[in-house]
Amino acid sequence: MHINPKLLALGTGALFILYVLIQLFVPSNIGSTQVEVQVPEGATFKQAINVLYENSLIRDKNLFLLIGKFSGQDRRIRAGYYAFWGHMSPIDVYRRLLSGKIIEYDFTVIEGDSLPEIGKKLAATKIMTLEKFERLATDKNFMSSLKIDAPSLEGYLYPQTYKFPKGAQPESVVKLMVNKLREEFGDDLQKKAKKMGWTENEVLTLASIIEREAVTEGERTLISAVYHNRIKKGMPLQADPTAVYGVKSYRKKITRNDLKKKTEYNTYVIKGLPPGPIASPGIRSIIAALHPADVGYLYFVAQGDGSHYFSKTMAEHISATKKLRMKQAAARKEDG
Repeated sequence: MHINPKLLALGTGALFILYVLIQLFVPSNIGSTQVEVQVPEGATFKQAINVLYENSLIRDKNLFLLIGKFSGQDRRIRAGYYAFWGHMSPIDVYRRLLSGKIIEYDFTVIEGDSLPEIGKKLAATKIMTLEKFERLATDKNFMSSLKIDAPSLEGYLYPQTYKFPKGAQPESVVKLMVNKLREEFGDDLQKKAKKMGWTENEVLTLASIIEREAVTEGERTLISAVYHNRIKKGMPLQADPTAVYGVKSYRKKITRNDLKKKTEYNTYVIKGLPPGPIASPGIRSIIAALHPADVGYLYFVAQGDGSHYFSKTMAEHISATKKLRMKQAAARKEDG
């Protein structure tokens, strides 16, 4: 039987086209569940395609290698974890890989967060375990590699929202947050600190206290002035938040007994600044620490609405405190 070569060629061509269409557009038989695959750091285009093939997301890896080569898309692929779904066609899987849309976690450090709070957030988002974070937070060799001269990473993890890829190395995560701090605490502010004779750790320590004390924006430089004035006069800072650092949550009520506890951070029992920050300060508090208001205040007392009353003398401070307590007692009596 004689077969027409042209018909044979057309038939073969049609079968090839059908094969390609099936390989590109018919989903692989992996069910309807989400599949996560990891493209290792430094993986080539060929290695990434192999990952898809090994996870049954594509059927003909050679076809996609050819597509990548002839389209000029056979470049290095972004490392990380990728999520795919069973109903996705192989070509959609391929496009998602090329897009670099890896699985990322949003992570937020809030101004005033301390290490325990940051560690719990990292663990909750599965970026790293709490145990791993706690080890890194006090690892002297690791901190030395980041040029941090402080008791811990406290105060060096800049408050903002980050996006961390799934599988990111814990050291890289911490380094990114420290680098962001250094980016914000830039050359001009570093020069100002040097001119004042203050180290980076001292600036961040004072900034962290300001962060915990200031509620209203306009008071940061006033609070800074109080502490600068006290340091110049050799007076203890007597900053309430330092009394409970490492003892209990700052969100709990600070008692008279707390103020008497002998810790290396309690500025009621030590002179000068604590050995390191007590929280993560934002840029506004860092600037305030370096630019205190030009006022003679030495005392301040909370008025109960987020603001403070500032005084220059002990007598004025005692008088203001008494008036505020009488006002608060009267308000409680009215409510009762």
